[in-house]
Amino acid sequence: MLSLSSILISSPGRTGLFLILLCSVPVVRAQGPAPETAPTLFPGGGLISYNSILTTRGSMPQSATARPTFSHEGDINFTWGFYKNFDLTLILPIVTNHFAPPGSPQVGGTGLGDLLVLAKYRFYRRDSPRGTTQASVTLGPKFPTGSTGLTGRDGLRLPAGLQPGSGSTDLFVSANWTYTGLFNLRRLVADEDFHSLVRSEGIDSMRLGSDLESRFWLSYRPYEAKNGEREWFIGPALTLLHSQDDRIGGVNQNGSGGNALLAGITTYLGLRPGMHAWVAADWDIAHSSGAMYAPVRRHISFGITQQFRIHL
Repeated sequence: MLSLSSILISSPGRTGLFLILLCSVPVVRAQGPAPETAPTLFPGGGLISYNSILTTRGSMPQSATARPTFSHEGDINFTWGFYKNFDLTLILPIVTNHFAPPGSPQVGGTGLGDLLVLAKYRFYRRDSPRGTTQASVTLGPKFPTGSTGLTGRDGLRLPAGLQPGSGSTDLFVSANWTYTGLFNLRRLVADEDFHSLVRSEGIDSMRLGSDLESRFWLSYRPYEAKNGEREWFIGPALTLLHSQDDRIGGVNQNGSGGNALLAGITTYLGLRPGMHAWVAADWDIAHSSGAMYAPVRRHISFGITQQFRIHL
């Protein structure tokens, strides 16, 4: 495996999609409920979606900075377009974490994760014969609502990195950019999602390392119904992940953070007006080699989303 010492960053509205049905993919915010990440919902619009996220990591010895070797996160997402160019999103995850250290039995469990409350503002939109260019910013807190009581076989509480919740109040911030009509091809879309989770101290005097992630998706729409009711997007994605070192009692845990580069493919299918289903898969192609760093090896996401109108 190629080693990288300085890669940063990884992997999620749009103007027209969204009520639920389900099907069931950093801190990786996985591919989200819309093909394009910069647009906001239309005023009075609503979106509800379910996103299933499967992540595997390399094995590592059991320690206070351990991360799950396998995790599943089921995100329930509700978004409301409460004003032109603004929307509000609530994301409630249900998290299953498993940790299998070399030569030892697996430990872990399932519980509610931390609630995210996000406000998004689209500050730029420009339409042209080529297509539409849009840019937005998102900001909001992550509240410590998640479970932190998972224990190991010895009855002791598992480290913070293995818990569904963190016990910390954190800040999420992102910037998104969408450019349709790339190279004057109307169906070719470039989309960038750049976000960070800035962490505070949580349980056991543990401050998990803050995360910085960037995801670039180049999609092509090979099919679009003439009436606009069905469409299909597909294309490659490149994700950069950067995690800072953890801190315990104010002491930096050197080598617990690191960088990774993932490559993959994402596809969206418009099933009927306002309803999209998606599948995304990413694989590790390069990562740094910190002594206590467990890079993401595989990241799979699938889900379904439905839009509707909210009458107030």
